[in-house]
Amino acid sequence: MTHTKVALVTGAGSGIGAAIARTLASRGLLVVVTDVDGLRAEWVAAEVGGVARTLDVTEPAAVTEVARSVAEEHGSLDVWVSNAGVSAMRPFLEVPVEQVERTLAVNLQAVFTCGQAAACVMVAAGTPGRIVNVASMAGKQGRIPYLADYVASKFGVVGLTQAMAYELAPHAITVNAVCPGYVATPMQERELEWEASLRGTKPEAVRELWIADTPLGRLEEPEDVARAVAFLVSEDAGFITGEALAVNGGAYMD
Repeated sequence: MTHTKVALVTGAGSGIGAAIARTLASRGLLVVVTDVDGLRAEWVAAEVGGVARTLDVTEPAAVTEVARSVAEEHGSLDVWVSNAGVSAMRPFLEVPVEQVERTLAVNLQAVFTCGQAAACVMVAAGTPGRIVNVASMAGKQGRIPYLADYVASKFGVVGLTQAMAYELAPHAITVNAVCPGYVATPMQERELEWEASLRGTKPEAVRELWIADTPLGRLEEPEDVARAVAFLVSEDAGFITGEALAVNGGAYMD
């Protein structure tokens, strides 16, 4: 009897993370839905037939414990998706150090500690694994206004992904990143409001700018990202590692 693969997704209570949880579950994986908001995690887990865990990714001890306990309770930890992230918009000259620290703690340092915890469990079990880090097209270009600290964090994720991939390859663990563009999520709704205020215009006008900046002519949906993640954790992507896959409708090409 084939063992059901176990996937853990951080920040999966809404948006991209919830879409990843749904997509992986639809493809036969047991999904552990984690979020700092435990109630949201429970809602998504109930929807996908998975397991909910409350997790603050900025707490290394909690991350280590959840990775260990998931493998112990479910027989393995085969896939880890580091999706949890934050953003805030301010002109570069006005960004307070507290915002920089928070952005880097969630978007970069937590990706490091999550990846390390997941890989330790996978290596100890002696089984192949898949790790996917959710970066951004802001991790490939700095030409994005009002998000300097976010850009720095996501560039860091792309570099970290390569470093992890190189060191974990001998253990048959692949590590890749996805780089979404303008994704229609609750986070994006906040960013629309912020950017409109900073530009002195309306959110609808900013939305049209984003659509015009996307050659495929629409805003990205969370499911677009989720399907890319599902590919990267599949057998089809078994010889792909260290990549930062652009999933942005052509908004940025490299």
